[in-house]
Amino acid sequence: MELTLAARKQITQAQLTRWPKASRAEKGSILDAVCEVTGWHRDHARKAIRQAITDQANGGPAPRRPREPVRTYDTAAVALLRRCWAVLDGPCGKRLAPALPDILDNLARHGRLDHIDPALIALVEHMSPATIDRRLAPTRAGLVAGKGIAHTRPGSMLKDSIPLKTWAQWNDTLPGFVQIDLVGHEGGDNNGAFHYSLDATDVATGWTETITVRSKGERIVATALEQLQIRFPFHLAGIHSDNGSEFINHHLTRWCAARQISFSRGRASHSNDQAHIEQKNWSVVRRNVGYYRYDTAHELALLNQLWPLVSLQVNLFLPQQRLISKTRNGAKVSKLHDTATTPWTGSSPTTPTCSTPTTQHDSRPCTTTPTSKTSNTASLTSRAT
Repeated sequence: MELTLAARKQITQAQLTRWPKASRAEKGSILDAVCEVTGWHRDHARKAIRQAITDQANGGPAPRRPREPVRTYDTAAVALLRRCWAVLDGPCGKRLAPALPDILDNLARHGRLDHIDPALIALVEHMSPATIDRRLAPTRAGLVAGKGIAHTRPGSMLKDSIPLKTWAQWNDTLPGFVQIDLVGHEGGDNNGAFHYSLDATDVATGWTETITVRSKGERIVATALEQLQIRFPFHLAGIHSDNGSEFINHHLTRWCAARQISFSRGRASHSNDQAHIEQKNWSVVRRNVGYYRYDTAHELALLNQLWPLVSLQVNLFLPQQRLISKTRNGAKVSKLHDTATTPWTGSSPTTPTCSTPTTQHDSRPCTTTPTSKTSNTASLTSRAT
């Protein structure tokens, strides 16, 4: 095993008492021993010993002059980066970096960057993920997530007839197999009636759709799921849920059988079997509407006006990463992710250009700006108050 720099310095320090009084032959033997142990060249070993003697005579090494920072990105570049980061709802550097060319081109095409120097835009466009995380660290400080209340209640004995599907069986999945879950908007108090948001995400592409319902009745949930089915850009081949009674019921089972949609469930008390949708419950639902209580008809209407705007941002503009492998080396776990891409890019083998849209769905990224979600959300908030 190669010695560390600290170990090599200790070996050098051990020769300081012998070196000043040593003869020429003895110094040669000292250099041979140091070079054999450290792997240094004789000239470098001789210089290191002499430098250590000088430092010892002066009471220690001279303080190193601090290096002047070389800043490639000024405050204007960081401000533009922060704007793109906020528009995409605050992704990490590895997800934001692949999205910068598209997001900047989209903003420029809609006239949002007319007052910004094109050279500055090109500079931000090529910013690395590590630099993005460093420059956005002060902005991210203080953003702490809350924690909601679990509303899952065991379903009936019908679950014995619904096949299980664990976390290990989601590796090679084609588009069309979605995980679903309900998110309660109880505001910390689960007494009384309040609304729920039905969240559905495609495992293969990450395409996510959401709709808010007034309760978690089985017929209401099935009707909401039918509305979500229309919003996906591909046919639903299968759904996967937890063991809640809102999903494990005869009504939803018949609904899936009539449409030739496979129906599976996870194991009880194993939320990792629904890891994809559990992550979307936070990144899509909670990040947009928080942990407040929603229980009025007016709030229900506003939430259902919000989710299509969120869908445009999440599915068309916000890149997502998938975990490829996880390797454990003792106590350290190394994770390997793929290159971040948007769900819209991953849902079709060929991505059409803005000049030649093939369908209404294909042309949506060209005619839509990600800032529309922010502006429309502000309008909904003012109407709510």
